[in-house]
Amino acid sequence: MERLRLDKWLWAARFYKTRSLACDEIDKGRVQVNGVVAKPARELKAGDSVQLRNGPISRTVTVLAVSDKRGPAPLAALLYQETEDSIRQRQQAAEQRRLAPEPALSLSQGRPTKRDRRDTEQLRQHDWDERWSASLKP
Repeated sequence: MERLRLDKWLWAARFYKTRSLACDEIDKGRVQVNGVVAKPARELKAGDSVQLRNGPISRTVTVLAVSDKRGPAPLAALLYQETEDSIRQRQQAAEQRRLAPEPALSLSQGRPTKRDRRDTEQLRQHDWDERWSASLKP
């Protein structure tokens, strides 16, 4: 087998869980072959360069072999070789995500507590008209 559809190869190489997911990502323009946006039926052969985005991860791989059967992950990894530049970029992105602060920790105030609610109700019961008047009279 010399050539294979792009969506089948991406599925067999275990980049996507199903062929339909691979087709969706290809249709969204997230997969390029040799620098050109591809279609799912694009014929792929050994030596082609495939750039793909899977979530926040971008990869550039070189096709080493084609297979229309989805096998175990160690055999699927033999179908391609990731470029050194792609590996380095993925590791840098992973390091940045690891060092980034947790978004939930930036929340200084969440849902009000019972005490907060009581304080708010007490402030609402206060007669603000006497203290804060918009009239010109002193």
